[in-house]
Amino acid sequence: MPALYSRFSGSNIGRLAALSDGVFAIAMTLLVLELHAPVLEAVHHQRPLWESGALDSEQGLWHALVLLAPKLLTYVMSFLTLGIFWVGQQTQLNQFERANRHLTWIHLAFLASVSLMPFSTAVLGEYIGFRLAVAVYWVNLLLLGAMLLASVTYGHRAGLLKADVDHDMRLAHRRRIVIYQGLYAVAAVLSVINTYVSIVLIVLFQLNSAIAPRIWRLNRF
Repeated sequence: MPALYSRFSGSNIGRLAALSDGVFAIAMTLLVLELHAPVLEAVHHQRPLWESGALDSEQGLWHALVLLAPKLLTYVMSFLTLGIFWVGQQTQLNQFERANRHLTWIHLAFLASVSLMPFSTAVLGEYIGFRLAVAVYWVNLLLLGAMLLASVTYGHRAGLLKADVDHDMRLAHRRRIVIYQGLYAVAAVLSVINTYVSIVLIVLFQLNSAIAPRIWRLNRF
C-alpha cells in the first residue's frame, strides 16, 4: 500500500521553530517603523513658530515627542505581546515529540496572526481614542491565544507530546491561555469607558506575565 503524503508531511519541529523565529523577528522589527515619521512631521509643522520666536527648537521637539506618545505606547504593548506569545509557542514546541501536517498548519495560522500584529498596532496607534481600534487589537490577541490553545489541545489528542509532559503541565498551558484571554477581553470591554483604560490594563497584564511570575499568584499555572 503506498504511503500517504499526510503521514510524513510537516513533521519537522525544528523547521517549524525556525520559521516561527523568523516571523516573530520580522513582526517585531516592523512595529518600530511607525515611530520615526511623526516626529519629523510634527517638528516641521512647528517651524513657523520657531521663526517667529514664539517657540524654540527644543520645545518643538518635545511637542513632537508628545504627539508620538500614543504610537510609542502601542509599540511597547505590542512588543510585549509578541515576546509573550513567542515564549508561549517555544514552550509548546519544546514539549512536542514530533509534529504532523495538522499541527503544522495550526502553527502556520498562529504565525499568520503574529504577522497581523504590526497592522493592528498601527490601527490602534493612529486611532487610539476609537473603541473599534481597541476591538481590532483585541481580535488579534484572541486569534493568537486561540491558535496556541488549539495547538496544545490537538497535540495531546494526536499523541504528539513527549512522554514526560503530564496532565498537570497540559492543564497549566490551557489554564494560562484561557485566563489571560479572559483578562484581555475584560480590558477590551472597558474601552466603553475609555480606550486608555483598556490599553493600560493590557500592558499591566503583560508585565505581570513577563516579569513578575514570583509575585502574583496569577502566574502560578
